Amino acid sequence: MMINNRYDFVMLFDVENGNPNGDPDAGNAPRIDAETGYGYITDVCLKRKVRNYVELTMGDEPGYNILIKPDRSLNAKFTEAYTEEGLKTKQKGKNPDDVKKACEFMCRNYYDVRTFGAVMSTGDDPCGIVRGPVQINFAKSISPIFIEDVTITRQARTTEDRAETGNTEMGKKSIIPYGLYRAEGYISAALAQKTTKLSEEDVELLWKALINMFENDHSAARGKMCMRKLYVFKHDCVLGNCPSHILFDKISVEQKSSEPPRAFSDYVVKVDEQMPEGVELIEKI
Repeated sequence: MMINNRYDFVMLFDVENGNPNGDPDAGNAPRIDAETGYGYITDVCLKRKVRNYVELTMGDEPGYNILIKPDRSLNAKFTEAYTEEGLKTKQKGKNPDDVKKACEFMCRNYYDVRTFGAVMSTGDDPCGIVRGPVQINFAKSISPIFIEDVTITRQARTTEDRAETGNTEMGKKSIIPYGLYRAEGYISAALAQKTTKLSEEDVELLWKALINMFENDHSAARGKMCMRKLYVFKHDCVLGNCPSHILFDKISVEQKSSEPPRAFSDYVVKVDEQMPEGVELIEKI
């Protein structure tokens, strides 16, 4: 069943001795706002973790494929939509009705298209452009972050020439000793009903993915990452009962002291539980 309620949500998650999102323009060091010193994590990074969780848990379940992954080219998947729908492929001057049918196929079969939308207008068999009902903002750290470059050694050389100079070589990795991040997101029931047909089951899977997206994504580079809080604002109608920024202001996070934070307990989370009429606050974690 398609969703009939608008949602807004706030996530609080942290990283300990790791790099939550490397910046290719800065030697893959953690992303940081150069003017303020606050860290940030891109929406692309967060949505990647949702995709990975859905792919891991849903497997080959019909309707839960993932479009954005490095298995095949995107254009090959678009052509597959035409083939499955019995439409002519690689024809110039596409019939808009064919593009619409192919687009509907992509929404039915790919969870990330149904959720986040996709640009599918490339290649000989375009499937249109879908504006996703679920959007996530960049995450931003609550406090300025400190990036530490840690020197490491490796006891394995990549070439015979390099092996002649010794048994080990030096390297570096950039970490954040501790950082608490906040991200905000939106689910538009109006867009879901108009375009992708996002269902209540899809939304429940999204909550599970957000709560658990770090649990199956551990790596030496990312350190210890944990989802600490997930607050969901559920509106009792399609278009919503209150602007999202007013709801987001209901959740505030403050650092307890001026000492550098090193744990979630160094912060206090305050929640104003007085909701506008027609809005329900749900604490998922």
